[in-house]
Amino acid sequence: MPEPDQLAQTDRHRLNTREAEAIATLGYLYGYPLVLMDLTRAVMSTTANQFDHIETFPDPTMKDVVSPNVDTLYSSAWLDLRKEPIVLSVPDTGKRYYAMQILDAWTNVIASPGTRTTGNAKGAFAIIGPRWQGELPTTVRGILAPTDTLWVIGRTYSAGKSDYEAVHAIQQQYQLAPLSKWGKSNGPQGDGVPAPAPIDRGIPPVVQVDKLGATAFFDRLARMMEANPPAGDDDPILDRLALLGILPGEPFDLGRLPASIADAVEAGVAAARARLHGTTMAALAKAVNGWRIQLDLGRYATNYEHRAQVALMALGANLAEDAVYPATDVDASGHPLTGANRYLLRFPPGTLPPAKAFWSVTLYGADHFLAANPLGRYALGDRDPMRADPDGTLEMYIQRDDPGPERRANWLPAPAGAFNLIMRLYYPKPAVLDGLWKPPPVVRV
Repeated sequence: MPEPDQLAQTDRHRLNTREAEAIATLGYLYGYPLVLMDLTRAVMSTTANQFDHIETFPDPTMKDVVSPNVDTLYSSAWLDLRKEPIVLSVPDTGKRYYAMQILDAWTNVIASPGTRTTGNAKGAFAIIGPRWQGELPTTVRGILAPTDTLWVIGRTYSAGKSDYEAVHAIQQQYQLAPLSKWGKSNGPQGDGVPAPAPIDRGIPPVVQVDKLGATAFFDRLARMMEANPPAGDDDPILDRLALLGILPGEPFDLGRLPASIADAVEAGVAAARARLHGTTMAALAKAVNGWRIQLDLGRYATNYEHRAQVALMALGANLAEDAVYPATDVDASGHPLTGANRYLLRFPPGTLPPAKAFWSVTLYGADHFLAANPLGRYALGDRDPMRADPDGTLEMYIQRDDPGPERRANWLPAPAGAFNLIMRLYYPKPAVLDGLWKPPPVVRV
């Protein structure tokens, strides 16, 4: 990686506007997940190394994370590993599904202790930052993290409101403690990296990122890269960013660049933002009966644009082995889903989503947040008392108006305008991961 003294003004002056705009566009897509994660942490405003347990399902007022699920109760924690490892302790959860997904600061899933990977027995995991040197006690399992900032998104299955109390009892046994205090006392190690500017916690993080100009965005990116080192494979893009003066830990000021280059950088940021927001669900994966199924979430390598797209539309997405999310915003004919129409999702006998844990279908508004409705029902799945036909066929009615008492148990209420659907299969069976199972189309009726 180039040193600051290698980036003389004369080198920057040799850039032409086309090159500067291209670098800014790619750099924005590259850095978007890291900046979004930082602003998400700031908006959530939680103490580092301490769980914040969500005791109820999210509702339409929750705007912190796009496409939230209503199948599990969250236990969220932001980790700061600069001083020492943090030990995650989990209880025996019996037969109840849980997963402790751990994302690095770039949104890559680095580990997921839980039912699928480590089982439901009691356990302890030491999460180790990239700079720590030392030895772990034999009673904990080590998890190496590439960044000092991490987001732990714990999900514990809940059958609904009547099941909350049992889930709360488990949540209270999820513990985080610095390694030096583990087994002695649990508690926070201290706040993580502070926000460099005032944060309006009433504005969703994705909107706040959109409001950042080139200087603010790249300055924040450079600052975050110091504490959260880029991957080794990122060297080529880091070399290009360095030509604009964007270096880990170095302040960035667009005013240092020639006016024409500065204008090109602003244009590159605008182009990247338009490209990112112009991406639809249809562009992210291959269509299967109108649904888009992605099996490459959580691990992005150098596919920076894909990583940014997922961060924008589904921040916190799981690995396919933990959950697969078929998604659609069109019907079987390819027309956009809208509350102006009525739809049927029909599962013939033997075609229900094959999951070892559970499955659901959740409806979101055009903004990818839950859509308000009279029933307060945002999803249907195998936990719900839906009515199946005598032959085992299961039909879901997706529409704005009430289908009547005989069909109400199978009704997934839709808003007046555009909406989209996400089907979640937790701990999917091999048929899903191998692409053999196909979700049924959403048919307009």
